[in-house]
Amino acid sequence: MTSARASLVVALALGVAVAGVAGAAPTDPAATTTGSTALVASVTLPGVPSSSTGQLESPPTASAGGPFSYPEDGSALRIGASTASTTAQAGTSSSAEGVVRALAVSLLGGEISAESVSVRAGAAAGAAGATGDTGTSQVTGLVVLGQPVAATANLQVPLADWGTLEVLGETSSTTSAPPRSAASAVTGIRVRLVAEHAGLPAGSELVIGLATATAVAVPTPTTPAPPVTPVTPAGPTTGTTGPGTGFPGRPTTPAKPARPAPSAPKEPGRSIPGAPPELVRPAPEVTARLSQGGYVFPLFGPAAFGDTFGAFRADVSGKWHHGEDLVAPAGTPVLAVADGTLFSVGWNDIGGWRLWLRDTAGNEFYYAHLSAYSPLAIAGKSVKAGDVLGFVGSSGDADGGVSHLHFEIHPVDLVHLGYDGVVAPYPFLVAWRRADDVSFASGRRYVPSSTGAPVALARAGAVLLQATDISTSSGLVPGALKRALAGREARSNAKP
Repeated sequence: MTSARASLVVALALGVAVAGVAGAAPTDPAATTTGSTALVASVTLPGVPSSSTGQLESPPTASAGGPFSYPEDGSALRIGASTASTTAQAGTSSSAEGVVRALAVSLLGGEISAESVSVRAGAAAGAAGATGDTGTSQVTGLVVLGQPVAATANLQVPLADWGTLEVLGETSSTTSAPPRSAASAVTGIRVRLVAEHAGLPAGSELVIGLATATAVAVPTPTTPAPPVTPVTPAGPTTGTTGPGTGFPGRPTTPAKPARPAPSAPKEPGRSIPGAPPELVRPAPEVTARLSQGGYVFPLFGPAAFGDTFGAFRADVSGKWHHGEDLVAPAGTPVLAVADGTLFSVGWNDIGGWRLWLRDTAGNEFYYAHLSAYSPLAIAGKSVKAGDVLGFVGSSGDADGGVSHLHFEIHPVDLVHLGYDGVVAPYPFLVAWRRADDVSFASGRRYVPSSTGAPVALARAGAVLLQATDISTSSGLVPGALKRALAGREARSNAKP
C-alpha cells in the first residue's frame, strides 16, 4: 500500500495492497477447496494496483481490525473502526465463514455514508447436505446523496450521471452431487464510477465489506474389513473355561480398562455442587435431529454463534476462551449433545449455573451460564442425546449480559490436559446443526506458548499468530471489557 495514497491507522493482519481484490466474488459450488476470505475495504483505480486493508484468508483462522482512510485525508473513503475474521475447516463435514464489520463509513466526501456495514458469508457441507448463506448481513443508517435509503439484498441505486451504488450484493450456491459443496459471497457496499467524480477517474471502484466462504465435503474413507482366518479350538486348558479365555488358538478377549468416574477438569473459579430446587423447571417435549454418530446441536431453538475460541478472557485459566458462546433467547432449552452421564452439576462463580456431560466414549462437554435446570440435571444421572438438561441464561460472570450458552468440548484424548484439553466447538456446532459428524481427532485446539499466549495447533501445522475478541469489544457481555481493561487475574488457583 502506498502511504501517499492511503493511511491505515491501526495495522491489519495481512495488510498489503492486493490487485484485483475488489472484483466480483463469484461462488463456485464445484470448488475443490474449503476456505474463506474477508476484506474490510479496497479502492481500485484504473491501471494501478488496489489500495486495501488486505484480505484475510483461512484455513485455519485469521482476524484483524482498525480504521482505514483513502487517501490520507479520507476524502474518498473513510472507516472509523472495523473488525474482520475468517475460519475454515475441511473434512467429511466441512465449514467456513468470513465476517466483516465496519463502523462510521463515509465515501466520496460524505455523499454516501452508513452507520455500519456488517457482512457474513457462511458455507457448510457434509454427508447430510450442503448450505451456503449470507443471511445476517446488513447495512444500517445508509444515506445516499442526502436521502436515507433502506438497505435490502442486491439493491442497485443510480448516482446521478456519474456512478452506481450496489448494496448487499449476495450470491450463494450448493451442489448435491458428490462431493457435496456450498459457497456464498456478499459485498456490503460497492460504488462504481462511470465518469470522473470527487477527484477519482472514471472506472474507479470502492468496496466496503467483502466476505466469501466455500465448503467441500471430503468423502468418508472406506476401510475394507480384515480377512477372518477360521481357527479350530482344541479344547479347554486346565482350570479355564468359557469362550475367549482358555482355548488354545483362540484370541483372549482383552479386559477393558476401568474408566474413572466422571469428574470435572480443574475449572477456574470456586464451585458449589448441587442444583437448588427453586432452579429446577419442568422439561418441555422436544424432538432433536441426531447425526449418524449420535450427536445433537446443544440448543433447541434459534441460536447465533461464531468462532471466538482462543480469544482473550481475563478471568479464566490461561486468559483465553476455552469454548464458544451461543447467543439465544433466555429460557431456550439446552440439550444433551450425546448419550452419557452428567456430573459437576451446580454453581461456579465464573460459569454460573453449569453442568458437565461425559459421553459413552469418554468425551466431555461443559455447559455454562444456565438460568435453570431440568429434573434430569443430577450428578451421576444417565441421559440420552436430545434430553433437556437446562435452560439458557446469563448467570456467573455473564450476569446482566446477553443470554447465551457457553459450550466447551473436551475430547477423551485431551482429558489428560485438564481444563486446557479442549478443541474449537465451531465446526462441530455447524455439523451437528445439520445432523452431520466431525471427528474429534481433527479438532483445532490451543496450548499455552512460551509467552503464555494460546497457539492454535492445526493438522497442517499452521498456527494462529494473533486473536482479537470481537464479542467483548462490542459489548456482548456487559462488564467483560471492563474486566479485561482492569486486568483481573485468572482465578484458576482458587480452591473449588
